Amino acid sequence: MKTIVINCCLCFLFLFQIGYAQKHSKPLKNSRPNIIFVMTDDQGMGDFSCMGNQVVKTPNIDAFYEKSTRFTEYHVSPTCAPTRAAIMSGRHEFRVGVTHTILERERMALDVHTLPQVLQSAGYQTGLFGKWHLGDADEYLPQNRGFNEVLMHGAGGIGQVNLGDFPPNKDNVYFDNVLLHNETIVKTKGFCTDVFFDAAMAWTKEQINTKTPYFTYLSLNAPHAPLVAPETYKKRFLELGYDEGTASRYGMIENIDDNFGRLMSKLEEWDALDNTLVIFTTDNGATHLRGTLNGENVRHFNAGLKGGKNSPYEGGDHVPLFLYWKGVLTEGKDINQLTAHLDLYPTFAELTGAKLPETMQPLEGLSLIPLLENTAVNWEDRLLFVHCGRWKTGMVNEAKYTKMAIRSQQWRFVNNAELYNVAKDPGETKNVAAEYPEVIAKFQQPYNDWWSTSIPLMVNENRKRVKQQPLHVKYYKQLEEQGILEWNPKID
Repeated sequence: MKTIVINCCLCFLFLFQIGYAQKHSKPLKNSRPNIIFVMTDDQGMGDFSCMGNQVVKTPNIDAFYEKSTRFTEYHVSPTCAPTRAAIMSGRHEFRVGVTHTILERERMALDVHTLPQVLQSAGYQTGLFGKWHLGDADEYLPQNRGFNEVLMHGAGGIGQVNLGDFPPNKDNVYFDNVLLHNETIVKTKGFCTDVFFDAAMAWTKEQINTKTPYFTYLSLNAPHAPLVAPETYKKRFLELGYDEGTASRYGMIENIDDNFGRLMSKLEEWDALDNTLVIFTTDNGATHLRGTLNGENVRHFNAGLKGGKNSPYEGGDHVPLFLYWKGVLTEGKDINQLTAHLDLYPTFAELTGAKLPETMQPLEGLSLIPLLENTAVNWEDRLLFVHCGRWKTGMVNEAKYTKMAIRSQQWRFVNNAELYNVAKDPGETKNVAAEYPEVIAKFQQPYNDWWSTSIPLMVNENRKRVKQQPLHVKYYKQLEEQGILEWNPKID
């Protein structure tokens, strides 16, 4: 009996301390942290050792995971540009014109009041380093959509010259790339991921030195194909017997991990972690899920999820979201409520104390602040609409139920035919549609309404292909008038 009393007292004291901390901690709304948002490209839930991968090693991200607040049910869009459009606009990508990753259907509508514009209005400096993928024509460039500092490649990936990236990058994919630095095209030196981290850290340090609030958007192109990595990062996987593609992709991931470790070390060295929210996430599910090991076909680890990038199943859009703010957010805590990329815009706006304009696009997400402050908050169930897009031009009506899904906390309804109880069956192994017609009935009308109201907002559907890629024109003009100068960031 005595032991029971002591344990109960300790339990009460522990609960009292938690309650006291929640009651007396500083509210997150209007707390105005600096924000560093790191997002990788085509890296799935299974591409981390902290998530169970026993081949690739990600010790720095693992350490970050251990001390982070983790959103375990965070969802994005199934491909690159759509996820970026949703983050930048706070709306589903279709409703800001983005229904593809190419064909000028990746251009985010010009009437969008972007997330960085909101942060600028709150006194933040904003920097983008890496992948933009929301339009390469001048009026669509990030410099004209709310970013003060920009270092970017063109199109959806470095070396995609036929889709708009700078011509020289066709011959030097991922190394010594030509990039756009603000208004000037420059030649960089080194592996692209290293360059983007160096540039982001150098710019961030400038903001720290001047005590200026900042938003650092480190939007990496790795490990997106083409699968190219420095030889030192490929070596271990080749020696294990993996194919070239797998070795390169896993090498790119381990290079990201090393760079993320450098970033966190610098932030600690600069005493910047007390007032900085650091976020790590990815833009969609994994690619290259199959390869060879010593000549035998193998499936790569995917954290038990079905499908990968450009899939309507869980593996297409269920990705990690780790948040760390030293001394403010609870370390090692999982938040299991259903959340999405749409929620980042209102969350950042509330955190920074930004005042939204009276006339702007309606936001479709929910602020995550209530969950960050207390996971026991009443978080109502919701429906997330997922669609891979990419239909042939002019075929929007035919695409309604092709590669689509509806997600609630418990269910995933795919292609208007398959129903999975993902709360019990996260791998989507058993289609239970025949057993739960009442669940399907609750999903169909909301989806029909959403689809019909989205079509008029798909402003790029009948756009004609450009004859000359905008960044090609910019490159050749500068090459003739002043040449392409070398540029590399310097970190203190």
